[in-house]
Amino acid sequence: MVVIPGGGFRSNWITHEGYRVADWLAARGIAAFVLKYRLERDAGSDYSTMEHSLADAQRAIRTVRSRAAEWSVDPERIGAIGFSAGGVLTGLTGAYFDRPVNKRADAIDDLSAKPAFLGLVYGSPFGPTSSWKAPIREDLPPVFMIAGGDDRIAESYPEIYLQLKATGVPAELHLYAGVGHGFGIQDRNTPAVAGWIDRFYDWLFTQGFL
Repeated sequence: MVVIPGGGFRSNWITHEGYRVADWLAARGIAAFVLKYRLERDAGSDYSTMEHSLADAQRAIRTVRSRAAEWSVDPERIGAIGFSAGGVLTGLTGAYFDRPVNKRADAIDDLSAKPAFLGLVYGSPFGPTSSWKAPIREDLPPVFMIAGGDDRIAESYPEIYLQLKATGVPAELHLYAGVGHGFGIQDRNTPAVAGWIDRFYDWLFTQGFL
């Protein structure tokens, strides 16, 4: 599984939205890879989300798929989970998995970049609050959505969920009352929201990914 933190490589975000998530998954036998991707909104950045960040995420999925045998990973069960801006990026990998590679580097770029599933944690490219609008297509991978009820991003989640269901995309939605943005895995999380990753694990199991 590719874990996509909201801040790319920023240490304060990559810890509770990246390394801790990967450690939790690994402790339960799920291979997890934390992606450090190029950021559009950093000061002085010349990168763009659609050209560079998306390419980084697609390359990560293809790389894991190319080394599936070596790493004892099922190439058909490689999914992605992302947080905040990383959730937007995760959704983009599902919506544009068949986008042609710009400047093919090697044989890895010939592999499929389609994730088997998408975990959108307080971030999505499918709603009106996102700066990047992505289509909800019929062949979108199954989607797990979770957010805090006090997060403005959560306002669009029920509508996105209904659109996914209407399109025939398997989806599950969880909203936590009284919770804001950016919880990830932190010691200060309340007991209720601290269990979000257990719900994600349960969903992976019921969807047949474990």
